[in-house]
Amino acid sequence: MDSGSGELRSSIKKWNIIYPVYLNSKKTVAEGRRIAAGKACPDPTCVEIADCCSYLKIPHAIELDKAYPRDFFQVGRVRVQLKKEDGSAINPAIKTKKQLLIQIAELVPKHHGRTKKQEPAASSAAGTSKGGKSGKKKK
Repeated sequence: MDSGSGELRSSIKKWNIIYPVYLNSKKTVAEGRRIAAGKACPDPTCVEIADCCSYLKIPHAIELDKAYPRDFFQVGRVRVQLKKEDGSAINPAIKTKKQLLIQIAELVPKHHGRTKKQEPAASSAAGTSKGGKSGKKKK
């Protein structure tokens, strides 16, 4: 069994790497963003990127123990397989890494976890922040 997982690991090592910073609209190109700020999305996570890869039917592997080299506080990355062993594309619509990044950046804001979290959090956060600010002003 060890040889099987070893072979899988060695094949995954050849896959492309996507760090969430590549898609983050809050980062500059110097900080690591790889696509246009208008097409990027705010604060993507590895899980959201992996879910988008699943939706696009692209083989992927999440590596949560790895960090972005330019900023070690950015933890996690996703490895994706764009091409088969013979060199043909896995998804004919996505042939390059840049095309994949743009597709994922379009899908992340529509991610089910993101849409559920933002609605209640925005209303409760707004209510508490207003109450906290007005409380400080009164004192």
